[in-house]
Amino acid sequence: MNRKLLAPLSVAILTISNSSHAAEKEVTLFNGWLRQQYPGSQPWDIGAELRGRFENKDDAGVNASTDFVPGIAESREAFYFREKIHVGYKSEWIGGFVEGRDASGHEDEKADDVFDLHQAYLTLGNAKEFPLTAQIGRQELSYGDQRFVGKGDWSNYGRSFDAVKLRLENPFGWVDAFTSRVVLPDDGNFNTSNDYDYFSGIYAGSKKLMPWQDTQVYFLARNYGKQAPNAIGTGNPGSPSTQRDIYTLGTLWKSNADAFGGWDYSLEAAFQFGSVYNSAQDARLDQRSHALFLDGGHTWDNIWSTPRLGIGYEYGSGDGDSTDGRVETLENLFGTQHRPYGLMDLAGARNMHIPKLAFSMKPVKGLTFSVDYLTFILADTGDLFYPESGGGRNANGYGINSGYGSYVGSEIDIYANYAVTKWSNVQLGYGHFFTGDYIEDSVGTAAEDADWFYTQLTLTF
Repeated sequence: MNRKLLAPLSVAILTISNSSHAAEKEVTLFNGWLRQQYPGSQPWDIGAELRGRFENKDDAGVNASTDFVPGIAESREAFYFREKIHVGYKSEWIGGFVEGRDASGHEDEKADDVFDLHQAYLTLGNAKEFPLTAQIGRQELSYGDQRFVGKGDWSNYGRSFDAVKLRLENPFGWVDAFTSRVVLPDDGNFNTSNDYDYFSGIYAGSKKLMPWQDTQVYFLARNYGKQAPNAIGTGNPGSPSTQRDIYTLGTLWKSNADAFGGWDYSLEAAFQFGSVYNSAQDARLDQRSHALFLDGGHTWDNIWSTPRLGIGYEYGSGDGDSTDGRVETLENLFGTQHRPYGLMDLAGARNMHIPKLAFSMKPVKGLTFSVDYLTFILADTGDLFYPESGGGRNANGYGINSGYGSYVGSEIDIYANYAVTKWSNVQLGYGHFFTGDYIEDSVGTAAEDADWFYTQLTLTF
C-alpha cells in the first residue's frame, strides 16, 4: 500500500484515541438548542451534515476493464467531500422538507456535483388519525436491505427520485405504492430526473403476520425507454445502455430482535421477468432472472464486547447462452451495492455466488469492529464478470470465457465504526482482494491482487 496512506491513517487513529474525552461532554444538536431557546420552533427541523472521506485504491476499483490486469491496473488516491443542509416543517396534517447537497471529489472529478437540490417534498396526512398518507416531490427511496431500492449513501452524491408515494398503514402492517423517476447528477447544471426512466412499485410489510419476523413482499417495475440512456447527454453513468421493461417480484423475511434469543436470520428471494432490447440482434429478448440472499448469525450478549458470528450467501443469476432469446442476468435496479457484496465494490450480485463469513464486536460504547470474508464464484462462465454497477468487463482478456474456471477470488474487509458523540462519527476500513482462477485465466497468471483503504469523518448537526 502507498506510504501516503500513513498520514490520513494517523490522523484517524488520533481522532479515535482522543474521542473518549470528547464523548464525556457532548454538544447539544442545533435543533435541541433551538427548541430550548424558542419553544415555538418545535415543528421545525433545521440541520446539516458534513462528510469527508479519503480512499486509496490499488490495482482495482478505478476502471473495471483494467482491474487486476498486470501492468495496466489503475490505482487512485482521492478525497471526497459532501455537505448537506436541510430545513423541515411538520404540523399535525401537513409537512415539508427541503435538502441541498454539494459534492466534490479531489482526484476524482466524476464525484463532483456542485450544490444542488437533493430532496424537496411535501407530506400530507396523519397516520394516527387516518391510515392513508402521501409524500410528494424529490425524495430518497429505501426499502428492506436496499438490495433493489436504496439511497446509495456511500456514493458522494447519493440517490434521490422525483416521486409520488402513498402509504396505507394500520396496526397489522403497511403498504406503500409509488411511482418515480431517478434524479441524474449533472455537475454545473440543475439536477433533473430522467423523463424516460420510470420506476414504480408496491411494497408491503408486517410484523404481525408472523410475530417472530418482519415479513415484506414487493413488486417493482422499471420501464426504461429508448431515449433514457442519453437523457442528459451521451450515456448516463451507471445506467443501462438499451431500453428495457423489468418487473421484480420478491419477498424479505427478517427475524425480529430477540425473537430467538441471540440468533438472527434474514432471507430474501426475487424473480424478474419482462424484456430487454438487444442492439446486436435488433430484437427484444425475454428477461428471466432470479436472486437469493441468506444471512444468519448468533450474538453473545452475556460476554464482553457482545460478539456476533454470522454466515451469509448472496446469489444473482447469470446468462449462459446469449443466443437463446432470453436474458437471465439479474438486474440490480436501484440497489445500494456497497455493503452486501464487499466493501471494495468490485462486484455485485449479477452472475455471482458469494458465500461469506462475518464477525463483529463492540469493545467499547459506540465502537463496532468488524471482519468480513467473501468468496466470489461466477454463477455461469457463459456470462461476464460484472462490476458493482455498469456493463460487464469485456476487454483486456475479460469477456465470455466459458472454458475458464469460475472462481473469481476472495475478499477480506476489516473496518471500524465509532460514534464519537451524537453528532460525530469516524470510520476506518481496509480490504484486500485475492485473485482466483477466473481472473488469472482471463488476464494472465501475473494478475494483481488489489488493496483498498479508507477513513471517513461525518459530522451531523
